[in-house]
Amino acid sequence: MKPRSITVDLGQRSYPIVIGNGLLGGDFDLAGYVRGSDCLVVTNETVAPLFLQGVIELLGTKAVDSIELPDGEEFKTVETVGRILDRLVDRGANRDTTLIALGGGVVGDITGFAAACYMRGVDFIQAPTTLLAQVDSSVGGKTGVNHPKGKNLIGAFHQPKIVMIDTDTLKRLPDRELKAGLAEVIKHGAIVDAEFFGWLEDNIEALITRDPEALAYAIQRSCEIKAAVVAEDEREAGRRAILNFGHTFGHAIERCQGYGEWLHGEAVAAGMVMAAKLSNIDLAEFERLCRLIGRAGLPIAAPSIAVADMLAAMGMDKKVHGKQLHFVLLESLGKTFVTTEYDDALLERILGAADR
Repeated sequence: MKPRSITVDLGQRSYPIVIGNGLLGGDFDLAGYVRGSDCLVVTNETVAPLFLQGVIELLGTKAVDSIELPDGEEFKTVETVGRILDRLVDRGANRDTTLIALGGGVVGDITGFAAACYMRGVDFIQAPTTLLAQVDSSVGGKTGVNHPKGKNLIGAFHQPKIVMIDTDTLKRLPDRELKAGLAEVIKHGAIVDAEFFGWLEDNIEALITRDPEALAYAIQRSCEIKAAVVAEDEREAGRRAILNFGHTFGHAIERCQGYGEWLHGEAVAAGMVMAAKLSNIDLAEFERLCRLIGRAGLPIAAPSIAVADMLAAMGMDKKVHGKQLHFVLLESLGKTFVTTEYDDALLERILGAADR
């Protein structure tokens, strides 16, 4: 398939998202996006044996070093970022060094945050290898790490120079992680594109069985949606918050369960159902959402968590202002809004149902 390119339009910080198969180890000019001569590839112990050599080959004559991190959400910490910064200092890295994130969303978020911090900002490149990272976390410049009391509480906005998506990496992705990525794909249809949501209903089995054309289109459309929203509101001062549909509940689930117990996409899937209940949308549309999430092999019910614990975790959500929760809710499939006006009693019932 011919590579497809989407631009994230941010003026001087604009960058391309290139989607194609066979990019790693192929003839793609990744080195052309590296300003200096030095690169540090940040990956993890699972991804490195599969794809690290392919990235090194794309960098040609550049001086390439690499660091392998432990794999898992539980390692998305300040301490892990410190390991990257120590490596940069030890090798005398200058401001023209480029960091390359090779892996899933955890690797991308950690690498981007390290790049934002080192010498007050160096270049970085996203080479996402999971579906969730390809359709969501690699695009938009949100970087950061978790704190024991909240998801992604420590971080910075730092845009990459390019997002290079090789869809062939999905051939090696475990089924559970592929399905977790589908949660973010479904989210994009639910929040702004009812037609795409309908396409997902017709093609969800093709996505689960990894049909290359279906996956390429789902990735492309998800990136188009996110790129458009980010271009309108880079730092989440307004509209970009709609991308967090299901995340206020989902992040709380992750926090209460212990990071890594539920995958991010699994928690977001259950969170979308909870947010849809709070939205009071048409019953038929609510059932369509639940049915599609279930067909994707994702949970439609949260694990049993005490209401007080969920509320405490939700209180640390980044959309809280003046101690007031802000929820991303559905007007209908494809139409979303952010509000502080919600039914407190209904919220208690939704959380209480999960507690049983």
